[in-house]
Amino acid sequence: MKKTSKQEEWQGIAYLACAGVLWIHLDDFGASEFSGGRLTGKLFAMADLGFALFLVALLLTVFFPRVAATFALTATLLCLPFYLYIVMPEPYRRILKGEYSLPLQRPSVWNNWAVLGIFSLGVAGILSLRSFFKGRTHG
Repeated sequence: MKKTSKQEEWQGIAYLACAGVLWIHLDDFGASEFSGGRLTGKLFAMADLGFALFLVALLLTVFFPRVAATFALTATLLCLPFYLYIVMPEPYRRILKGEYSLPLQRPSVWNNWAVLGIFSLGVAGILSLRSFFKGRTHG
């Protein structure tokens, strides 16, 4: 078995952090109306798929770091709209008009878990891009 590099270790830690934050955060929204809404239901389903992809990326990191990076980048793109909707619901409501069950109280909302989720997605995305392009430069 090959020895893991520092890059792969950081990559795995970042993917685990993303999955952990998402798991805790999705649990808060899963049992509510959020998961059944016309827009929010799709955001929830995308984030749920992103969670599964982060777990797959975590498992693949040691054996296939570039493949894991691809899975993680896809998961990042799937999860980011979920977090952005929680932190900044107004742009979504302006773009996607419709009936919402709750009135908009503020254009942006500080949510510690969502901000932590956005930060962890950024770190995972940067590490994934580094891993992906690091493997390509040697070929």
